[in-house]
Amino acid sequence: MDEGTDERMDEHPEERADEGTDERPDELIDEPSDERPGGQALPAFSVRARLTWRGVVQITACLILVIASVAFVASGLMRGMSAGSVLFVVLGVAGLLLFGAGLSASTGTLFSRRPVLELDATGVRRPARWPLPRRADRVLPWPEIHAMCAVRRGLAGAKRGEQDYLVFLPSAELLETARTAERAQLVALTLPDVPATAAAARWCFAVDASWTASLREVVAEVRRRHEIPVVDRRKR
Repeated sequence: MDEGTDERMDEHPEERADEGTDERPDELIDEPSDERPGGQALPAFSVRARLTWRGVVQITACLILVIASVAFVASGLMRGMSAGSVLFVVLGVAGLLLFGAGLSASTGTLFSRRPVLELDATGVRRPARWPLPRRADRVLPWPEIHAMCAVRRGLAGAKRGEQDYLVFLPSAELLETARTAERAQLVALTLPDVPATAAAARWCFAVDASWTASLREVVAEVRRRHEIPVVDRRKR
């Protein structure tokens, strides 16, 4: 190999040294964001849930049960006003109310395309569930957010039996808990009935595979708007 080739290879040695050192995509890195536009308001960032096979099965099941409830009512009315007919009608009406509400909620949530999480100029927004109006949204202002914490807990029915959560911590005490508590105790951050961590549980989001953004992307977007610590306790 000639000297000219050697010089070209050694021209940028630092670039070759960085090759193959990409961070693992599952890690949340607590470092300053380099994408913050000076003085410019960032547009709202919305995370929505895509339609999944589980959602399709749920809607289909509710539809089948609504049709069965209608058949119960029709069958009871056609048989006259005997005790058995009245029972059929009552069961059919109860089924219509119950499964009709489930079908309405499932289809309404699907077609309303309402976000599950939103970041805007005011803070972290948890949109109200359909059919409640958007004025019922809950907002955690940016100045009140001390940190974010990613936790993982066992959950039956979840993929691999585990569920990831992103929790926004509204106090320095909760941040200290997230940093120092044993991993098993961190489950309290996701439980609203634990008084010591109830403030965090109100801002706990179950990270779902159907989300339109990954956990890493959500964390990056938050830190573009508000530079706060990230505590990743999913594996330690």
